[in-house]
Amino acid sequence: MVAVDRSFGYDGIPIPLVAAVGTAVAGHAYSQNDVLDLFGISDPKVRSLFGKSGIRRRFLTLPSRGPDGRLAEESQGDLLRKHRRVVVDMGVRAVGVCLARACLRPVDIGYLVCVTTTGFLTPGLSALLVREMDLAPDVQRLDVVGMGCNAAMNGLAAARAWCVANPGRVAVLVCAEACSAAYVFDSTMRTSVVNSLFGDGAAAVALTAPVVGAAVPDSAGRGRGGGLAPHLLSAASQVITSAVDAMCYDWDDAQGRFSFFLDRQIPYVIGAHVEAVVDRLLSGVGVHRSAVRHWLVHAGGRKVIDAVRVNLRLSRHDVRHTVAVLRDYGNLSSGSVLFSYERLVEEGSARAGDYGVLMAMGPGSTIETALIQWRWG
Repeated sequence: MVAVDRSFGYDGIPIPLVAAVGTAVAGHAYSQNDVLDLFGISDPKVRSLFGKSGIRRRFLTLPSRGPDGRLAEESQGDLLRKHRRVVVDMGVRAVGVCLARACLRPVDIGYLVCVTTTGFLTPGLSALLVREMDLAPDVQRLDVVGMGCNAAMNGLAAARAWCVANPGRVAVLVCAEACSAAYVFDSTMRTSVVNSLFGDGAAAVALTAPVVGAAVPDSAGRGRGGGLAPHLLSAASQVITSAVDAMCYDWDDAQGRFSFFLDRQIPYVIGAHVEAVVDRLLSGVGVHRSAVRHWLVHAGGRKVIDAVRVNLRLSRHDVRHTVAVLRDYGNLSSGSVLFSYERLVEEGSARAGDYGVLMAMGPGSTIETALIQWRWG
């Protein structure tokens, strides 16, 4: 019998795999009541909103107190400078953890994809990380800006394609979001919804596509001896054009800064479309939904998670990592789904042959999905 190398498709094209993941947070941990008290929020409707968010704590980089004891007001310039400082710091630490777990060095990175939405940088985050981490100066780079909470999936697609074209080399995706650098503080429910959800965090994943006969690291990064790792099989997405303005980050003339907006109908919009996207993802490779053992969903908010769970007929156990990430970190924007993946890795429950679905939702409105399967390298 001829042995089948499961790291390659039937057409001989290598199937990229996730070698390791690393995460980092910034600032300090605050409970929901801490945030309400620090900003002096007494409105019972707002306090109730914060209390029902499903969030126990978030990591935030808040301004220092002024002479009156209140938090200092931040201009848009202050927020942009904070964004740069925080995302670079978190990005460096998340990549460092990821590389250590994969037994890799910074100079091993051949392609660097950086994702952020909470501020604007030119040069981009990728160039700043090249300098801060002493990466190879000829590393290929891509900066994905403005795609929001689903952007990790878009960055993953770019890294996956590069790995297929460059087997044996390493691509790293970094999602770094300083959500505390992208807020407006006033008394409206619009800003209260946003301010009740988001936290600061970064996540990084290392990808590689195998070379025939070569060993690869496993999904926990335990050496390079051909272990068990999730392979990226396929992807599917959908832009819900009827709800293109349901999530947006735009300029607020009254506040003189950028403001994020979330429509209250988002959970219902996502719920109404998620089943079709997932079924299209799975049907493309002949996998039934019941065969998926691991569901790694963006921690977009309690109602969004419930909408996904109900419409896909998932159990609470299926979304346990998503719920735990929301509880412990809040909505981390693009990095949320990778924080959930890290928890699955730490749990150690994935077995050879298991299928998993990664899913993120964001502005557009957009649903992005990817199918992975754990295989021996």
